[in-house]
Amino acid sequence: MGTPGTSTTMHIGAVAERTGLSLRTLRHWDEVGLVRPSGRTDGGFRLYTDSDVDRILLVRRMKPLGFSLDEMGDLLDVVHRLAAGEATDPDGTDLRARLDEFTTTARARRADLARKLDMADELITLLGAI
Repeated sequence: MGTPGTSTTMHIGAVAERTGLSLRTLRHWDEVGLVRPSGRTDGGFRLYTDSDVDRILLVRRMKPLGFSLDEMGDLLDVVHRLAAGEATDPDGTDLRARLDEFTTTARARRADLARKLDMADELITLLGAI
């Protein structure tokens, strides 16, 4: 397919370095359709745009909160459609309401992680006192 448009593109190695993710993870996300590169070289190498990297970084931020690949894909779809100016799903569901649900879930999962960190800190303190 070649380089899309005139935007700057980067190969997978540069994207891995920029995002802190492994080549394997990026390839997997492409294979399952989560974050596909915008183009490929004539030789078949993946070419990512800054917009692709932004999507990758959004997914990377979802990982520690335990979102599934399907949930990540749904959120990416909502964000993309809101950015395109859409307001509802084809079934009439409000996209902003769906985004709010993701935000609520992310807050709850963050709070759970914070509780776990507090318990880990307590354990470390207890072990240090032995």
